[in-house]
Amino acid sequence: MSNYHKLESKTVQELKDLANKLRIHSITSTNVTKSGHPTTCASMAEIMSVLFFHTMRYKVSEPRDASSDRFILSKGHAAPILYAAWAEAGLFPTSDLMNLRKIDSDLEGHPTPRLNFIDVGTGSLGQGLSIACGMAYVGKYIDKASYRVYCLLGDGESAEGSVWEAMNFASYYKLDNLCMIIDVNRLGQSEPTSLGHNMETYRKRADAFGFNSLVIDGHDIEEVAKAFHEAASTKDRPTCLLAKTLKGKGFPDIEDKEKWHGTVLGAKSDAVIAHVQKQIKNTGAALLKPQKPLKDDAPAVNLTVKLSSPPAYKLGDAIATREAYGTALVKIGKNNPRVIALDGDTKNSTFSEKLKLENAAQYIECFIAEQNLVGVGIGAACRNRVISFVSTFATFFTRAFDQIRMGAISQTNCNFVGSHCGVSIGEDGPSQMALEDLAMFRSIPTATVFYPSDAVSTERAIELAANTTGITFTRTSRPKSAVIYSNDETFQVGKAKIVKKSDKDQVLLIGAAVTLYEALKAADVLAKSGIHARVMDPFTIKPIDVEAIVKNAKECGGRIVTVEDHYPEGGIGEAVMSAVAEHRDIVVRKLAVPRVPRSGPSDVLLDMFGISANHIVKAVQDVLKL
Repeated sequence: MSNYHKLESKTVQELKDLANKLRIHSITSTNVTKSGHPTTCASMAEIMSVLFFHTMRYKVSEPRDASSDRFILSKGHAAPILYAAWAEAGLFPTSDLMNLRKIDSDLEGHPTPRLNFIDVGTGSLGQGLSIACGMAYVGKYIDKASYRVYCLLGDGESAEGSVWEAMNFASYYKLDNLCMIIDVNRLGQSEPTSLGHNMETYRKRADAFGFNSLVIDGHDIEEVAKAFHEAASTKDRPTCLLAKTLKGKGFPDIEDKEKWHGTVLGAKSDAVIAHVQKQIKNTGAALLKPQKPLKDDAPAVNLTVKLSSPPAYKLGDAIATREAYGTALVKIGKNNPRVIALDGDTKNSTFSEKLKLENAAQYIECFIAEQNLVGVGIGAACRNRVISFVSTFATFFTRAFDQIRMGAISQTNCNFVGSHCGVSIGEDGPSQMALEDLAMFRSIPTATVFYPSDAVSTERAIELAANTTGITFTRTSRPKSAVIYSNDETFQVGKAKIVKKSDKDQVLLIGAAVTLYEALKAADVLAKSGIHARVMDPFTIKPIDVEAIVKNAKECGGRIVTVEDHYPEGGIGEAVMSAVAEHRDIVVRKLAVPRVPRSGPSDVLLDMFGISANHIVKAVQDVLKL
């Protein structure tokens, strides 16, 4: 190992003292709130001490500085010791730790970016490493900067498949600026973990995934510091530190005992604190403070973006919206090199490969591992280094719903694009048909949901998404559809478009993409029998254009028919019904896919499952009888 110098005994003792101070803070803060996880904090105290006061480079005055090392606490229930480390580093008074979990405090039970030293929310286990991979990828290949990324996991969460998806990604991309640490303290929440302290099995697994794996005594300051040095010296491989620790380390009668997970020490606190306090040799203010100067080499970034050229289509051109997404990606990528696309081996179907073919440096292949795909996208977007567009078949985002949900808690600006929605994809069958995706993304509190119907609106949706705060989801379709908007048409979030209108309209039809075209067909059929229908394209399903829906519905006699290539629950129909719920004399008839569909030609499926023009005509006739 190159250039490693053994720590001076004075430094070792100071780091030991800091570890024990962190233990005491974890006890006292959880005691005040009468909840928390002091024993899981105790097992990682030496790791945190070495990381924050010897190894990591960061600015206390600016915790999210672009050039600072990153730290992700994947085992988010150990938040008290993370807060204690930042307090001891001088970011805020240690007395503030007594506000843990209080309603008016941002020191929440698990970390969230309400705090200026937290990048992402954690606590739903198994997600931190994917986020760290996104950060590390950007650091190595896009920023090309010196900062390193550290991610601390619990041994229990290593049972999550998403952890191994992330390890596969890290190894494949040779993320030598990434160091994962597994706190192997043997005990889970309700019983011992599956491997306990079988460190050799952990090592073999990490080795098999291509990591530089190091088994260490997680309570030995010298071993921990030496391992972090080796990690920083290792090239072309990420490092996995497998730290053998004890839950409740240093707590008499509690250390390595079951039934203490998530339990405050209560009546035992005074005796335990007294015991830990005796281990501290330096009682004054001379303890180590953050330390190494960081290399300020992360470039300045501007994340404003627009299409490099406007849409260029002819009215009536048949273009799939998924293909227009790829075109839009190329355009915003040309305009700003900080636009990146991530995909899960579906790039030739989602058309994200267009950006890869234009500039491979702006594309990340994440392979068939959608939980990791989403996590990497969220991690890449941290600290506003890039604009992430994450694409796959829309239905496959359902397996990463927890990552997306946590993305909202993390205040992420990450853009998701799902293709192959609904029965309109045809013969591939129901396993490939997204019929729940609108409901899923509408339930995310920070999400904006785009559902463009033609190539022009798709390009503008992607441009808007790139500049929208929070999570965005754009639903694209497999079938080709006619261009209905002029190239200079303007689009806004939350503003619908009326695509067919007369002064005699008796009903408002609302559809998107394939069902918008079915609505237009139905309107033509109805016109032949003297029934006039107005047709609306909502453009965004969240926020839905409440004002336009109510106004147009009233002009059409208070009658609405919605039609969507989605299950009835949570989609366009329910969004429209919510929009008009407080308005009198408006009736809504909702057409949607009523049951699990099957394989077949697209037009046959639309008719079989009740969302074709024929069914819209009948629904209008029924509504007019009310």
